[in-house]
Amino acid sequence: MLNFVINAVVNYIMNKILISIVGPTAIGKTALSIKLATHFNTEIISADSRQFYKEMNIGTAVPTEDELTAAPHHFIQHKSVQEKYSVGDFERDAISKLKVLHQTKDIVIMVGGSGLYVKAIKEGLDYFPDIDSNVRLKLNKDLEEKGLSALQDQLKSLDIKAYNAMAVDNPHRVIRALEICLGTGKPYSSFLTNTSKNRPFRTITIGLEADRSVMYDRINQRVEAMIENGLLDEVKTLLPYKHHNALNTVGYKELFAYFEGSITSDFAISEIKKNTRRFAKRQLTWFRKDPSIKWFNYLQDPADIITFLEDEIKKNPTS
Repeated sequence: MLNFVINAVVNYIMNKILISIVGPTAIGKTALSIKLATHFNTEIISADSRQFYKEMNIGTAVPTEDELTAAPHHFIQHKSVQEKYSVGDFERDAISKLKVLHQTKDIVIMVGGSGLYVKAIKEGLDYFPDIDSNVRLKLNKDLEEKGLSALQDQLKSLDIKAYNAMAVDNPHRVIRALEICLGTGKPYSSFLTNTSKNRPFRTITIGLEADRSVMYDRINQRVEAMIENGLLDEVKTLLPYKHHNALNTVGYKELFAYFEGSITSDFAISEIKKNTRRFAKRQLTWFRKDPSIKWFNYLQDPADIITFLEDEIKKNPTS
């Protein structure tokens, strides 16, 4: 009887698939996700942490109305920038949604370039205790007044292991690590177990890539398109909320500085391009560490990618 139950569980897991599409920003993940969702007659979970917020549209490259209509999407603009929504919250909500979707769909698509959010769904997160919100508020103030380098030095002093392991040019990561260090009195790295949670589905991860010059050119073109589509007006409406953590992100923080009069609009736009290129580089660094990812050139025929996925799915037949 026990073996029967175990086999049933294993067969269920092998039957339920999560196809994860990753890669740097502006590489074409959204278009591919819709092609795959259409082919497999399924739905899409967004793991792009910048697209969670309903007030942020142009600057986060939210899928168009046509794209959203082409396949059902989840976790797109479902929160306000005034709400706190952590990667742990996303893990809980997305796993719950996957359980529901997998009741009627053997295959679900997940798309997004936010590496930690993708990891949360595939492997689960380490446990971190709740920290007094005033700790983060002070760190955000320090970032604004003293700059990122001061926070980097602080992290290096408190937790050299975390400092050496993370992308310290990412202010969100540095502030999160310092928040744990200061709030618990223990190193951030001491909470990292590197153990994966068992998931009731199998994940197949594919990545899109391009030569760096091509990737950077696509980013520059996307930023120009955002400006033409009204990004400045969008950011202007968000000035009253600029202190919220969701808006401390590329494309918004640079234009906040412009509206405050500290930089010109041309310089702000050039900074958006530069910081987006840096962000894309960090994304690739993160995903390159995962040997399970099958990489495709961004110009690869989607039919070839579908053939690869169908072969991977068949590797664990249920009978």
